[in-house]
Amino acid sequence: MKPRHWIAVLACALAMGASGAASARDTPLRVMTFNVRVPVDKGANAWENRRELMVQVIRAQHPDVLGTQELTEQQGEYLAAHLPGYAWFGQGREGGSKGEHMGVFYRTDRLEVLRSGDFWLSDTPHVPGSITWGQPYPRMVTWAQFRLRDGGGTFEYLNTHFPYRDEDVRPRMLSAAEILRWIDQLPADARVILTGDFNCAPDTPVHAKLTGGLHDAWTEAATRSGPAKTFHNFTGTPDRRIDWILSRGFKVRTASTLTTHEGARYPSDHFPVVAELVPAKNTTPHP
Repeated sequence: MKPRHWIAVLACALAMGASGAASARDTPLRVMTFNVRVPVDKGANAWENRRELMVQVIRAQHPDVLGTQELTEQQGEYLAAHLPGYAWFGQGREGGSKGEHMGVFYRTDRLEVLRSGDFWLSDTPHVPGSITWGQPYPRMVTWAQFRLRDGGGTFEYLNTHFPYRDEDVRPRMLSAAEILRWIDQLPADARVILTGDFNCAPDTPVHAKLTGGLHDAWTEAATRSGPAKTFHNFTGTPDRRIDWILSRGFKVRTASTLTTHEGARYPSDHFPVVAELVPAKNTTPHP
């Protein structure tokens, strides 16, 4: 092959590589947060009567990563068995398999877990099941560093569930501070996604604290669909926006609140939220 031909082939290969990298950067990452409600209800809202609908909702949205709250091991295993192509991880808030999980589901064809773990929202974050700050239950974060298999680099992902009582403003603020301390240990250009049920509205100090360094997908999205509020207590009429997707290093294309139901039956007492994120142009994906 003549040298000039080699140069042409090399230029073509480099161009294809650059095109592939650009394509990876522009492929949206679909992120979903979903409080699935622990299986304690009876009648129409019993887990056995709504779990198939929940699977349908998740399949239809096909998220790359899904953060759940109030998930028990029983529910997690059911969802995993009915969601081909997904894996999940996370331990219970009491440690091991006990209690509610912040279970994280992810598409194995799109994402690879490089590392993962948990920490508790307390004065002793590395002690499983630890409770401080006057909380009645343990609260925790399940996290992972994911690598995009299409060459889009890595991102850090955190999933949580904050204290729920009206008087828990201080524990929620301390929980936000603990999460931000964890994020502050990352490289300054690390891409981060935080999902969860924060049990407070966007006009609270908790939201203001977290969005000091993270962006709220609902308010930043170029386009939105569905109601802003997410907690509806199985009525279909939501009264608060307490389920958020927050991020840094990403641009938000779309955000949607899903109200899927079959008559009076809903998959949960929360509406799930889905956002499409793409890396911001001023961030460099880590290999």
